[in-house]
Amino acid sequence: MERRTITPRPGWQQTVEEQGLIYPLTRHPDGELRPYWDESAYYVFSLPEVEALEDVVEELHTMCLAAADHLVREDRLADLGITDPRLAALVAEAWRRRAELPSLYGRFDLRYDGTGAAKLLEYNADTPTSLVEAASPQWFWMEERFPGADQWNSLHERLVDAWREQARLLPPGSPLYFAHSAGDELGEDLMTVAYLRETAEQAGLATDAIAVEDIGWDRLSRRFVDKRLRFIRSCFKLYPWEWLTTDRFAPYVLETLDNGGGTGTTLWIEPAWKMLLSNKALLAVLWELYPGHPNLLPAYLDGPRELATTTGYVTKPLLGREGAGVTVHEVGAPLSVPQEPCCYQELAPLPDFDGNRVVLGAWVVGDEAAGLGIRESAGLVTDEYARFLPHVIL
Repeated sequence: MERRTITPRPGWQQTVEEQGLIYPLTRHPDGELRPYWDESAYYVFSLPEVEALEDVVEELHTMCLAAADHLVREDRLADLGITDPRLAALVAEAWRRRAELPSLYGRFDLRYDGTGAAKLLEYNADTPTSLVEAASPQWFWMEERFPGADQWNSLHERLVDAWREQARLLPPGSPLYFAHSAGDELGEDLMTVAYLRETAEQAGLATDAIAVEDIGWDRLSRRFVDKRLRFIRSCFKLYPWEWLTTDRFAPYVLETLDNGGGTGTTLWIEPAWKMLLSNKALLAVLWELYPGHPNLLPAYLDGPRELATTTGYVTKPLLGREGAGVTVHEVGAPLSVPQEPCCYQELAPLPDFDGNRVVLGAWVVGDEAAGLGIRESAGLVTDEYARFLPHVIL
């Protein structure tokens, strides 16, 4: 693994926008627009490195599924903050019926510097983004700048195949809706959903698009409808389950949830059992089940324990995106009590490449490793100001 600098292509911004990345710049707190898509540098991997990382990702995915099964079997959903008995029962039922429910993708965030074992930082299993840039623009960048090279990137093909394989699980005679929130000012959620819709259509599925805010409730039929009052029988939503189950319409979501087996009237993708994986408490459960595993960091739910005096630790809210609420505690720092339930994970500072802190986003489609996206940040926490850099295998 190596970081190399390179001169960006002339007109790079227009190029990546035409390839679906309509948010190539990020506005920073000082008001300045700076590149989010950053092709002034790139990362190089060897094929053995990538093959080893693929094995790690698939092993981690298997371990996460085992942890989800443990949470359900041992009735430990309260550890995830799922305390509503009705919701807990529906999540557990979704897990038991998971073979009947479509499930698409997820992204592992890994700490890796090319020298030691990759370490799991978190698993974004419900609403992962940075998909468009990983699947499309970085592939075309490689073909233009390094013809004949390779890339850890089979995302597009695997997504199309996944939709094709799972089409039998979708309700017949109705389009699959793709929903994002109209509150997404950047456009990232919109383009992620649009891209996933494109892969579904390439798999032969009939689709339609809708904003979450435009989903209606028909009181007579007690079903969700679109703006033309058509029933929404299945919907891919880039909208977290913790919002879907706490918003004003949450009671209707639980009432109509299609969990397989002919129950309910609306099938949501990702399925409700993804709540077991998209929660930072999973990190502590993994460490409990696989203590000392080379690809895990020590993590706890009841406090930092020995981490406060040995390595330092990071507190992570159980639910959150883009580094929101994550705080870093060095060794010897005064202990503070978080205002909300958190996971306490060993502090493993992100690798520093030429002053840039890097995190690997390794994608899973179905149950298989499918690609890599790389983000850089100035600090220890990868937040909304991080940059995306392409990579090659040489």
